[in-house]
Amino acid sequence: MSKRINSKATGSFFFALLIVIGIISGVYPSTHPEVADGTLNHGDLAWMLTATALVLLMTPGLSFFYGGMVKTKNILSTMLQSMVALGVVSLIWFTFGFSLCFGVSMGGWIGNPLSFAFFDNVGTAPHSSIATGIPFMLFAAFQLKFAIITPALITGSFAERIRFWSYVVFMCLFTLLIYCPIAHWVWHPDGFLYKMGVLDFAGGAVIHLSAGIAALVGAIVLGRRKTHIEKENHNPSNIPYIILGTGLLWFGWFGFNAGSSLGANAQAITALLNTNMASAAAMVCWMLLDVINNKKPNATGACIGAVVGLATVTPAAGYILPGFSILVGIIGCIASYLVVHWKNKSTIDDTLDVFPCHGVGGIVGMILTGVFAKDLGLVYGQTNLILAQIAAVLIIGVYSYALTYVILKITNFITPLRVSAEDELLGLDLSQHDETALPEMPILSLIPVKPSKGLESNQHHLIN
Repeated sequence: MSKRINSKATGSFFFALLIVIGIISGVYPSTHPEVADGTLNHGDLAWMLTATALVLLMTPGLSFFYGGMVKTKNILSTMLQSMVALGVVSLIWFTFGFSLCFGVSMGGWIGNPLSFAFFDNVGTAPHSSIATGIPFMLFAAFQLKFAIITPALITGSFAERIRFWSYVVFMCLFTLLIYCPIAHWVWHPDGFLYKMGVLDFAGGAVIHLSAGIAALVGAIVLGRRKTHIEKENHNPSNIPYIILGTGLLWFGWFGFNAGSSLGANAQAITALLNTNMASAAAMVCWMLLDVINNKKPNATGACIGAVVGLATVTPAAGYILPGFSILVGIIGCIASYLVVHWKNKSTIDDTLDVFPCHGVGGIVGMILTGVFAKDLGLVYGQTNLILAQIAAVLIIGVYSYALTYVILKITNFITPLRVSAEDELLGLDLSQHDETALPEMPILSLIPVKPSKGLESNQHHLIN
């Protein structure tokens, strides 16, 4: 009963908050500057509308990618943790999130939360210093999709054991206290890392590094699953979901990276090709490493490799020549593969290897940007950029680690982070959502029973 009361109280609080946001957004005295006729490049406009839609598609892609990797009893809960970010982060972004990222800089650390609160001064006219060639509202919509997928990436680390409402609280705090400040540091013209000369084309540090480090902390704080302690094999429940999710991510990543050029231009073309080649190289590399490691090439490994390549090339996509993209994919793949094997020998229960894939991919990608960036990288005889890149990795890594730990502790104080042992055994689909990925299956049939002597029990397989 206490859990039901707690859940009801949490839902009531968020419902009241939603009503308040709705009322304020309707009465807030906001203005939306309009663009003068004939002043926009319609090619840029069309491409950025398309890129924005492509990046949104990545979040459903991630939900399939993660959903296929967990046990059947946790498929829906895992997929929903990605999908719900579309709703929650969109509301945060509209109220104060966009302002914190791109509002008037307060010392290079954070944007003034009132600069664009409730999208005030965000209209179809370009901004004077940010995204000058496209409507500012379109830029805000494009950047929103990056903010959405970042907390969704983290969910793979504590999959199969976090309470739904606790995750929602964590997502809100992470977006406001970690994602927004880091995005401001790196992407705002007055951000302190931007002024240091740090290059992060599409979010290697802002997204993958911050999410990967947060995932590592989340796995440590929430602790190990019972199956992990007992060293049970973690086998994907739906490999076709993983393949589908990978395809959607790869397709959407063209908007993610090439769209970060903010126009239909030569840099977008370079970023698109680099994105494809790095992912292709990493996919093949992962399969070959499996073969060298006395395994058979498999679909799951190929898909993981492809995503690692996408994550690694993200910070460099618009800055390197195409010839380096294959090297970026290969190096990122090798680094992630090694860390995955190290993690598997440790007691860290990062369920879906978020840190080894996204965290390590972001770190390696940022450093390789400092090595290969055209005219600025180490291969061109320059050292300033790689030093700035390393400094950014350290600063963002430490900040994300420390703040994630604090946020998780705050969240756990507000509402318990982890489900009970009984709910974990039953599965989060049923315990958190009263749903199951096995339609028309009586709920009682999902509860494992001790088989009679000499008989096989199929029910044990249904709960895994």
